[in-house]
Amino acid sequence: MAGFFTALGLGFLYFVAAIPAGVAAGTPVLFAALAAWIGYSFGGTVILLIGAPLRDWITRKLKVNPQPDPSKLFWRIWERFGLWGLGLIAPITIGPQATALICLSLGEAPLRIQMAISLGVLPWVIGFGMVAALGAHAFGHG
Repeated sequence: MAGFFTALGLGFLYFVAAIPAGVAAGTPVLFAALAAWIGYSFGGTVILLIGAPLRDWITRKLKVNPQPDPSKLFWRIWERFGLWGLGLIAPITIGPQATALICLSLGEAPLRIQMAISLGVLPWVIGFGMVAALGAHAFGHG
């Protein structure tokens, strides 16, 4: 059970480590992957529920420039693939919280953002789950 909550918490904070840590803590790969997906998706949900006030505060506090900068990977993905491209790269780059904030700033609808965050992570859940399963099998834990 501790491994499930490990994967859940890490999914919220740092997705890349969530599934391997859950498996290492003794949770079956499928449950660790599910927990990581739930935690990651919830990370975006929290930001979307807080919404505009948080976005405005962060923009002021960090002096975030909402103008596109084509030299940055984020803007190149946004211009070429839009919201769904960001949803796909977010798990291994900026995470669900920053993705939600940025997409809100760009005027995307919260439900569309949540869908992109929750669905964009699924290929990574499958990939990291397979790697964790292979690792667990290789070390005699699977």
